[in-house]
Amino acid sequence: MYQFDIDRPHARRMLATSEKHLSGVIADRLADDGCFGRIRSKGDEALFGGFSTADMKARLGVPKAHPLADFLPLITIKVKDLVNELTQMNIVKRKQHTEVDITREHEANNRAMREFLTGRGLRPEDLRPAEDIEHVERRCRQEQENQVVPV
Repeated sequence: MYQFDIDRPHARRMLATSEKHLSGVIADRLADDGCFGRIRSKGDEALFGGFSTADMKARLGVPKAHPLADFLPLITIKVKDLVNELTQMNIVKRKQHTEVDITREHEANNRAMREFLTGRGLRPEDLRPAEDIEHVERRCRQEQENQVVPV
């Protein structure tokens, strides 16, 4: 098993945690339950060069019932996690309390990360899809179960 196979599920869990924290910060400031999805979607468009979450799922062949992040390469997962942390920190620091302000913040952070990646020759929307994270996790578990512990 490659270290990559271990790192990607861990990064995906970290992204889920940062999404939950960001969602909580947004929920504390806005009464609209659907706003987190709209904000996250606008962020994805900024990160993926104008492609929406649905567009990216289609480009990568992600089944409709699965999260896009389960098929993203490790670098994209880590970028999305960092953007969530930046957004959460700045919402609190700048005392943002409107969907417009929070959306702008999230979009700006995603654009900044896109500029960084494209400056290094990586376009997030053009990266190849990764194996379904559920399959990777299953393979990791099976390999751990099959390891013999020396006595």
